[in-house]
Amino acid sequence: MTDGDEPIFRDLMRFKPDGLSPNAWAVRAGVSRTVWSDIRKHGNPSRRTLEKLLTAAGSSLAEFEALRVGFGPRESLAAVAGAVGDGRSGWTSKAIAPLPLVASRLAGEWGKSKVELTEIDPGQVLHRLERPASLADDAGAFALTVVGTSMWPRFRAGSRIAVSPRAPVAIGDDVLVRIKDSDSQSPTRILIMNLVKRTAGGFDLRQFNPDRTIQVDAGEIESVSKIAGELI
Repeated sequence: MTDGDEPIFRDLMRFKPDGLSPNAWAVRAGVSRTVWSDIRKHGNPSRRTLEKLLTAAGSSLAEFEALRVGFGPRESLAAVAGAVGDGRSGWTSKAIAPLPLVASRLAGEWGKSKVELTEIDPGQVLHRLERPASLADDAGAFALTVVGTSMWPRFRAGSRIAVSPRAPVAIGDDVLVRIKDSDSQSPTRILIMNLVKRTAGGFDLRQFNPDRTIQVDAGEIESVSKIAGELI
């Protein structure tokens, strides 16, 4: 089956943001890159997946469904809405607040295990980035630049990653671990690692370069937040 033979794929491509490949669009929306092959194999994606894709494209499910039932090309939809009054609220999605990029820098090594330590300063916002649709409702989400090499090849130095304090954390997730400081110093000391397992007394965390796993006591940790992914 080809792309042109798949009506929903064809219609979705009318909404693809300019300058993005389909895979990059999926990443921005917070859905799997396999969404396109899934559509070809199984037909319609879930409503939630559609909403994420369309929100990331600055559109809405209402607009997409209007196209699907025969209102014509996307460019003509505003005229259709205008025929029944001011329909802008029904045809456009809510603006998504930008994602703050906070300052980050290397801070040596941490603990007896001597894993790579990073400092971030949430109060120092360097830039505001386009927020992925998957983080639209996470007011505490932020981005930072990876400055070390301990998570290579997962994240290279210079990568910008999104962090979601609101998202649930599961085994296998990449995580940002805030280290507890007795003097409550600022900036905040963090570890960027992968969650291997929870233990009775804390967590087993893995870095990839060099590949090793360490145990961290719960008493040493302020919080553990999910790394939502790399920003393209």
